[in-house]
Amino acid sequence: MLTAIALLIGALLDRLLGEAPRYHPLVGFGNVALALEKKLNRHHAATHSSQPSNPAFSVRLAGIMGLLLLIVPPGMLAGWLWYTLLKHEPLLALAFGALALYWSLGWRSLTEHVQAVGVALQQDLPAGRAAVQRIVSRECDTMDESQVVRASLETLLENTSDAVIGPLFWFVILGPAGAIVYRLSNTLDAMWGYRTARFSAFGWAAARWDDLINLIPARLTALAFAITGNTRSALHSWRTYAPLWSSPNGGPVICAGSGALQVSLGGGAVYHGQWQDKPATPGHPATPADVDRALALVKRSVILILSVLVTSSLLCNGVLP
Repeated sequence: MLTAIALLIGALLDRLLGEAPRYHPLVGFGNVALALEKKLNRHHAATHSSQPSNPAFSVRLAGIMGLLLLIVPPGMLAGWLWYTLLKHEPLLALAFGALALYWSLGWRSLTEHVQAVGVALQQDLPAGRAAVQRIVSRECDTMDESQVVRASLETLLENTSDAVIGPLFWFVILGPAGAIVYRLSNTLDAMWGYRTARFSAFGWAAARWDDLINLIPARLTALAFAITGNTRSALHSWRTYAPLWSSPNGGPVICAGSGALQVSLGGGAVYHGQWQDKPATPGHPATPADVDRALALVKRSVILILSVLVTSSLLCNGVLP
């Protein structure tokens, strides 16, 4: 019962307040992760040293150590606090659970950043490029209007899983510890999970762990897009094009969302100075009008998943017959 109530309160706090403008826990976590990575990631030394027989392996081990140091202690502390409060102070447990979920969610922030792209495009194309550059890692300087919108839609769809459905799902499964560990893991993947000289080995563990914990949330998100959008087109796009994507979770989410909206997504882009090609899905070229359509799809999908998770939580605890 407390899990279901905390789930609703946490989601409501995110919609009403958005991310804290100052002193957000993830900002502090990011600073700690950056400092730890600088200390552990000896990729240049390992690459040029004749000592290690397998430099990439030793750097991967350092990445595994960094991942464990950053997610295990917070997870254990949150789990201990949650179950202790449940036994002795249920109201404090409710408050802690709601706050932990609120800190783990990024629905309103995601919505505001994507809306800003649509507003900027009403001014001019350079403003739209600048707005979308704040939320994507691809290079935006030479994008046309359709590419700017496409980038914003792909980010919106993929982060609906990462910043909304994922924390909600793992909160129901493991309480505050699940939501916190999930969001910290997702943050580490965003910081370390790049296929660059600096992170290809060190960030391997963070990227693979993020892939694992997103397997279910990503498919729940894709299914929600299919139910709340054009169902036939979404399922076809998911089934046909997602296997062609290198990302095991981004592919299903973006392809299902593309089909639900009947907008063509994917295609090539430049990331960190390197061209990366992604299979394009069928549909009409993305236009600024599709931003509001995509935001509405995400809203319907999140409400659907939230309703299912709350109901499931109540059923599992015998509150509902």
